[in-house]
Amino acid sequence: VTKEAATMVLADDNFATIVDAVREGRRIFDNIKKFLRFLLSSNMGEVLTVFGGVVLAGVIGLSGHSSSGVVLPLLATQILWINLVTDSAPALAMGVDPSVEDVMGRPPRKPTDRVIDATMWSGVLLLGAVMAVSALATLDVFLPGGLIDIAGLSTDGLPTARTAAFSTLVLAQLFNTLNSRSETVSALRHLFVNKWLWGAIALGAVLQVAVVEVPVLQTAFSTTSLDPAHWAIVVAMASLVLWVDEIRKAVRRARGL
Repeated sequence: VTKEAATMVLADDNFATIVDAVREGRRIFDNIKKFLRFLLSSNMGEVLTVFGGVVLAGVIGLSGHSSSGVVLPLLATQILWINLVTDSAPALAMGVDPSVEDVMGRPPRKPTDRVIDATMWSGVLLLGAVMAVSALATLDVFLPGGLIDIAGLSTDGLPTARTAAFSTLVLAQLFNTLNSRSETVSALRHLFVNKWLWGAIALGAVLQVAVVEVPVLQTAFSTTSLDPAHWAIVVAMASLVLWVDEIRKAVRRARGL
């Protein structure tokens, strides 16, 4: 971010025009931060999922499923699909997101303030870690020999467990779009003001169900069909990123940050 002064061109001599221009400028700047917050935290979740899956392979039951070496929690085609579904429409929809807080009720931003500051980085790391833990825990639930052993569930093979973890990460990133709209305001406030964002979320969810349940897409992305019990656990695990961030925001509001 440069320190050069911005130029404002007014169409009339009405003071309200200046106020409207400042409000719109702040809204645009906030949307840039939403976009960055969402992409950075979501990509951090993917990186930590793959890294954690490799490092903790023996703990979560991934080892022993191949004689050729390390078994990855996600395949390359699945990672590309995640980026296609979550980094396109949902991220772009944030560019037209209305303000969810009083942008004129806060003091002006200092020219020296960073766009990606320490607060944003802490949120990125936290939410990325939550998404990774959710995906790896889902993988562990459906694989035998891991930390989590649930009767009737921990007997699936690697393809089913990997599909569930893959779906958990996709849905977690869709939940994360709601988190990313503000650092302090609850995601449950002004929930439906952006129809484009909800359209993008719905599209992403439909595409994810298709890639898991449609045979031709199963072949392309190495997925298998999930039954209702699988989907229930996937959705529950994916939603953790929303509830953890709600707690973080509540703490920030309580501390007046």
